[in-house]
Amino acid sequence: MNSQIEQFLTYLLVEKGLSKNTIEAYDRDLASFFEHSKKNKFKTIHTENIISFLKELRIKGNSPSTQARKLSSLRTFYRFLVGEGNIKTDPTLPLNSPKKWVKLPHVLTVKEMERLLEIQKQKGPQGIRDNALLELLYATGIRVTELVTLKLQNIQWEMSYLTTFGKGLKERIIPLSHPALTKVETYLLEARPLLLMKKKSDFLFLNRRGQSMTRQYVWQLLKRYAKSAEITKPISPHTLRHSFASHLLEHGADLRSVQQLLGHADISTTQIYTHVTRDHLKKIHRLYHPRP
Repeated sequence: MNSQIEQFLTYLLVEKGLSKNTIEAYDRDLASFFEHSKKNKFKTIHTENIISFLKELRIKGNSPSTQARKLSSLRTFYRFLVGEGNIKTDPTLPLNSPKKWVKLPHVLTVKEMERLLEIQKQKGPQGIRDNALLELLYATGIRVTELVTLKLQNIQWEMSYLTTFGKGLKERIIPLSHPALTKVETYLLEARPLLLMKKKSDFLFLNRRGQSMTRQYVWQLLKRYAKSAEITKPISPHTLRHSFASHLLEHGADLRSVQQLLGHADISTTQIYTHVTRDHLKKIHRLYHPRP
């Protein structure tokens, strides 16, 4: 069975172009299922085994979204096996996905965002780098994985945009604001050469050893700056992505444009932000309508 799983993961990488993190998630989901089923051959798996697995997840307190993701991983795996001719019947076909909760993203207000971007104006190469990094995250809404893999050639200075590759290695073009361009230029001129320390690297943002940054490092520095800015909401690099989308919609951007900027394959994924902006409109109505 391990050989079929390896072939499947290779298929996800080569044919589907999925990221390393996504492929690792598929691998973990499959491992947890086959550990539960206690079976060594995928041909002996039946629908009842999958139902038992989902029931165990529910008993253990896994959210509907986690259950749905694991079932989706199994669906993709068994469709692959059917397509390869390894099995005739997909045991996941009779199953419906668990209904997901509509979980609203954590979003910073415009004032909180401004406070965050002001608080971390520090001197020194790392401070200048962080200033540019956070401004760029908010200006573009890119994912943290996209941020840490940005290279110098991804910035198109004359046209004021950057190019990035999101999920499924889909390229998208995102305009850059004047503050983001200015801060990145300052970082390249004043800070990056000091961090590089005569080494060579194509990555845009570098750590103090002149190497590419990790997602965990970006998360840690953001938490530190949020604390200094007295922001008490849960925060992560994805919070800035959520804030980017919500603030665009609040100020009149259309949903389809925001979908393209975020790189969502399905507009239903983008529609979650309409719930957030509706809450914002309710607050505005209560504050300013003469009979709220």
